[in-house]
Amino acid sequence: MDGAGIGLVLEDFKFAHGTDVENGQVFKIGGIKNSQGEDVEIVVNKLYISGAGSNYGQDLSPVNLGRLVNPYSIDVIDGNDIGVPETAVMEFAAPKMVDASVGYDCMSSSASAGSGTCSSRPASAELPQGERPDIGLQLNLKVGSQESANINIHAQSAVIDGSYLRLWGDNDRHQMVGQFKLNFYTPELSINACDKDTAVCGSRISMKDFALELALGNALQSMYFDVNGSGNFLVEVAAIPKPQAGSVGADGLRASSDAGTWDYYEDYYTNPEYRSNITVGNLSVGDRDFGSSRIQGMLIQHLKIQTKDLAQ
Repeated sequence: MDGAGIGLVLEDFKFAHGTDVENGQVFKIGGIKNSQGEDVEIVVNKLYISGAGSNYGQDLSPVNLGRLVNPYSIDVIDGNDIGVPETAVMEFAAPKMVDASVGYDCMSSSASAGSGTCSSRPASAELPQGERPDIGLQLNLKVGSQESANINIHAQSAVIDGSYLRLWGDNDRHQMVGQFKLNFYTPELSINACDKDTAVCGSRISMKDFALELALGNALQSMYFDVNGSGNFLVEVAAIPKPQAGSVGADGLRASSDAGTWDYYEDYYTNPEYRSNITVGNLSVGDRDFGSSRIQGMLIQHLKIQTKDLAQ
């Protein structure tokens, strides 16, 4: 114990869980109703974390998650370092990004050292387990007596390096506050649906070289969590405050503006850490390709999400 937090490393890790009716094992999420008052039941048929090359969860093998020099971590950090003055902040973090001279390309499943900024290494002859898991989920939705097809979601050789969740309390609003950064890279993210009884599957939606870099909350713009009087969950990314009248010059230049105010907004609009990006190298449905797509530099200026009980 040295005050540096707790590091978590899982070696030779393999996880699979789901519903096995014959053996009396049922993994389901209940207590939900639709707008007609019918019970909605989500059955998790399969959830797995495996080594790369699992063939969509059919061939599970061990994988390493983190390593001693760059583990998953739980820590209490100094809020002064992240724009939250005089506050202790709880942080849950994935392995950190590293210098490109020693890191690995975040997307390539055959990346070598010095090819990118991710710390997690792909599977190789020297490291058969690798540090990039295959992750999959199969769900079945039942509404009343009607069952849907099984929905399958798979991510191959996934990397979440640089991701974190930071939480603290706000004394003025009496709410939990946070910053959330999710980096998710995978050579293939796929979705398809299969008939529950016949196991016949429809066309697979495949997103090759999928990258998500999502930023919710930052040093200038906090994200608040709350529960309202009806028991519904609230998430709000606070709106950036408007500048005081006259604090920014009519020409928009620093020389004619209040320097502190101008620097504040300059940081907000130019800092890449505050922006979100989504990239798909190629989108295909079955045997049809739709090419690449990208959303880059998305800045969330205000966001409010509220759950609602449709049965009421």
